[in-house]
Amino acid sequence: MDTVFALATARGRAGVAVIRISGDKSVSAAARLMKDVPETRGVRALMDRDGTLLDEALILRFPAGKSFTGEDVVELHLHGSPAVVAAVLRCLGNDADLAPAEAGEFTRRALENGRLDLAQVEGLADLIDAETESQRKQAVRVLSGALGVMAESWRARLIRAAALLEATIDFADEEVPVDVSPEVTELITGVIAEMHKEAEGVGVAERLRDGFEVAIIGEPNVGKSTLLNRLAGREVAITSEIAGTTRDVIEVRMDLDGIPVTLLDTAGLRDTDDLVEGIGVARAKERAAQADLRVHMMVGDIVPPQDMDAGDIYVRAKSDIAGGDGLTVSGVTGDGIEELIKVISSVLQDRVASIGTAMRERHRLALVRAVEYLNLALAGLDVHAGMTDLTAEELRSAMRAVDSLVGRVDVEHVLDEIFASFCIGK
Repeated sequence: MDTVFALATARGRAGVAVIRISGDKSVSAAARLMKDVPETRGVRALMDRDGTLLDEALILRFPAGKSFTGEDVVELHLHGSPAVVAAVLRCLGNDADLAPAEAGEFTRRALENGRLDLAQVEGLADLIDAETESQRKQAVRVLSGALGVMAESWRARLIRAAALLEATIDFADEEVPVDVSPEVTELITGVIAEMHKEAEGVGVAERLRDGFEVAIIGEPNVGKSTLLNRLAGREVAITSEIAGTTRDVIEVRMDLDGIPVTLLDTAGLRDTDDLVEGIGVARAKERAAQADLRVHMMVGDIVPPQDMDAGDIYVRAKSDIAGGDGLTVSGVTGDGIEELIKVISSVLQDRVASIGTAMRERHRLALVRAVEYLNLALAGLDVHAGMTDLTAEELRSAMRAVDSLVGRVDVEHVLDEIFASFCIGK
């Protein structure tokens, strides 16, 4: 493979900028910029081919097998001047032994060299994109290899089950001293239960990664836009005494106790002859139905709507001018805002608690496929029915589905899509 290089930190002025060189010729290429490359780390003067000083940099050297990519790696920790970075990159670009790294190429080499499995690569991508504490924690858990450990546990138990079944095939003409069905059944049902739990948590995990949507809904002039402005801490929505001011869905992204949330201010729900307002009402209903949680705002002692979903929040608005029991808020004075935030956070925290380690649709599909094979294996487990060889094959198919979770098999078609999300230098 080519020896590649790239800026591994963000572009722009900074205290430090890191350029990474990875491949068999990384040390020899780095040696052309300095008098000698340190064995582990050291400060060196970087010079161009004419002997002109480019910068003084901290040099870190990682031998093959102990670097991020698994290859020989040299990192140049420069002063973060755009001019310095450009000069060093220009010198490296003129080196015939080097090629510029493509987006995600360092991470792809880490995958190919066994330093990361595919689930860890996805965890790394999520960690880079993490904006809240909950997103960071979930990404770190996947990056640490938790899904790979779980997949290996499933695989080991399925191998044991397959070995027991194949023993009955090998000794089909002899009397097998022990009935293996109870142990095989226990192994398979245990794996199925764990896979079901992981698959069920994927939907919430995806929402955590992408952000939950919370829709503020209600009739016109109940204070939805005022509440949104108060929650956002700025004027993001136009407010007025005129009913129907909000015509489109307004979105504000927030961090609520470490959970990414997009608040949606929607048009007031009412029957109207105004064509434009009618479109806004239709959009409001559509987005509210798609949202993860709805905050129903009403004024006074109005009975909560019958079509509220489980977990939805009912709020009595305009508490500064209209009373009422239960949760009350005022977007004007701020009364009840902190309590509302706590209620929203509590509802979403309860959902986040169901998250396992699998967190992508690809993971869910692999788990569903594995469970289907395992259910077929259970159905054909009667060793006296002559179906043992087919049952063993179903187990092997389930193992292949498990292997696809961590990138051992059948994932070539998803690699380009995954690495397209990475930046150059990672």
